[in-house]
Amino acid sequence: MIRVLSPGLLTTVQDLGRPGFQRFGVSVGGALDAVALQLGNILVGNPPEAAGLEVTLQGPVLEAETDLLIAITGADLGARLAGKPVPLWKSLWWRKGEQLTVRGKPFGARAYLSVAGGVDVPSLLGSRSTYLTAGMGGWRGRPLRRGDRLPIGSSRGQVATEGRLLPPSCRPVYRQGAPIRVILGPHQDAFTTEALEAFFNTPYTVTPQMNRMGVKLDGVPLTHVKGADILSGAVTCGSIQVPADGQPILLLAERQTTGGYAQIATVSTVDLPQIAQALPGDRLRFQAVTLDEAQRCLRRQRQFLRLLRVHVGL
Repeated sequence: MIRVLSPGLLTTVQDLGRPGFQRFGVSVGGALDAVALQLGNILVGNPPEAAGLEVTLQGPVLEAETDLLIAITGADLGARLAGKPVPLWKSLWWRKGEQLTVRGKPFGARAYLSVAGGVDVPSLLGSRSTYLTAGMGGWRGRPLRRGDRLPIGSSRGQVATEGRLLPPSCRPVYRQGAPIRVILGPHQDAFTTEALEAFFNTPYTVTPQMNRMGVKLDGVPLTHVKGADILSGAVTCGSIQVPADGQPILLLAERQTTGGYAQIATVSTVDLPQIAQALPGDRLRFQAVTLDEAQRCLRRQRQFLRLLRVHVGL
């Protein structure tokens, strides 16, 4: 068990989500920075789909009720174990009775705590992820609260190794100002030429209006040819909708399943971690790529994760 002494701003149980139910109005959900979570699972010897904790900005204070092998990945939120700084991207033992605090100045928005055996909450529709909007999944369908005790699964038979370190060359690089690759459309014809030029040639600022559903951006208003509204259609993680005020809304993992605003572009899956780690005030620049280019990048990323698992003996 892990005991929650203080829950932090928003700490939830997440895995890779529950695909296959959007036609019933159930969002895929899952970790916003899925790559960071998968890397943490590799470090502690878990399968890719094992659940961990997603910590947003101001983290929790937790106590181990037994010895646990853990790794922290994603943003540097100033984690300390028994009062000492915790290195990111490295497996280490969290001993019984020690307190883990995540309370430093954030460099990025979200960190992930992976534990050998995974966070063993009940699976719902094939996933342990917390779906906050619907109040389902995860730990009782909600963020963690003081006094919660989270069960940890068995790690018997897993390759649990202390000191397994992910070298810097293999870690994600969260860089403010790096171009965000997008695939134009599906409704690019709904926007004026001036809007398309502004979207690709001027930066857009991340506003404080952000959560697991999406991020509101602020910049040059994007003008529509005939108006913002369309017949409601499917949206996906990374869809960029533009309502009547012309300010883009970038949808994330816990988005709704359909939307009624024109979508100017869709973020390439490989760049979604950059969005997940963006803070209010960060500036985003968008770069157009083809569908083939986006798919090649995603295949390379998935191949890297597979080879890394093989390299460490998983």
